[in-house]
Amino acid sequence: MAYWLIKSEPSAYSWEQLVKDKQTGWEGVRSYAARNHLRAMKKGEEVFFYHSNQGLEIVGIAKVAKEHYQDPTTEEDAWLSVDFKPYKKLKNPVSLDAIKKDKRLSDMALIRIGRLSVQPVTDKEWAAVLELAGEK
Repeated sequence: MAYWLIKSEPSAYSWEQLVKDKQTGWEGVRSYAARNHLRAMKKGEEVFFYHSNQGLEIVGIAKVAKEHYQDPTTEEDAWLSVDFKPYKKLKNPVSLDAIKKDKRLSDMALIRIGRLSVQPVTDKEWAAVLELAGEK
């Protein structure tokens, strides 16, 4: 199983909103790299939910509820959406600062390619973040 990270500004769409909505389509992604990651996601895979710009922390885990489909916000075939549903709020949010300080996470895409809104997470990175969150 692959792991992922998605980013959203809490003022635009927060973890709390995802919990309230119970499921949402991840629309409006206009980066080819991020689109390719959306295309690779499989139903049931787990995804870190990261609050960007405000908060700068991983706050929860979502699951892929529906694999990629045409993004309804555009008629261009190149763009996709994926549906996510909330799975688990982290006991302790994991800040970007904590991630940067942890040597196990030095190659994490969140640090290397910070602007990418949808990114892969390795098994080792996933386990390290869960440990920092007090989940293991």
